[in-house]
Amino acid sequence: MTKDDTLARCAAIGTATWSDAMDELHLNGVVSGLARRSGKGRCAGYAMTVRGEVGELGRFTRQEFGLDRMLASAGPGQVLAVELGGAEVSGMGGIGALNARLRGIEGVLIDGGCRDAEDMEASGLFVASRHVTPRTGKLRVKYDHFGEPARLGGVVVRKNDLIVADATGIIVVPQERVAQVLALAQEMDAADRRKEDALRASRTQ
Repeated sequence: MTKDDTLARCAAIGTATWSDAMDELHLNGVVSGLARRSGKGRCAGYAMTVRGEVGELGRFTRQEFGLDRMLASAGPGQVLAVELGGAEVSGMGGIGALNARLRGIEGVLIDGGCRDAEDMEASGLFVASRHVTPRTGKLRVKYDHFGEPARLGGVVVRKNDLIVADATGIIVVPQERVAQVLALAQEMDAADRRKEDALRASRTQ
């Protein structure tokens, strides 16, 4: 998967406007409970879904963690959507974030935890998670379901669904509805811009 013109148009529109467009079409796509931990601006990409099993310390080996395999599953134009069941364990740290950024991955969303907050921020990668915790996923997490539906904050994400994320929140658009929702979101965004321009003009008169 690579970047395309559609993603550039999607990234130009804030998640609040996407949410309004999806409400208009009676679609549920607002992810709850995940907050941005690093990265600036807005990211848009097609979902690469990952589900991990979570257990007590020692349930899995370090080799079973599978972080490198997870990062290798995605690339430019894609956002990793990682389901960890909301567990307060880290699914990725600073080195993983740097690896993802160098691979051209647009962002990583984890319904679970992340760690190494300062290093993650320095990587510049867009990362959102439910928790920030020093508790490692090594020996506690096994990434073993790739490309299957994953659940993030109450939303089911399928491979190649559109994800748009910014400081306000995260939106997931079913891949078969992207063109329809994007067209409506662009109309709403243009209307908002006209209102802003009118307000500014009234203040200068």
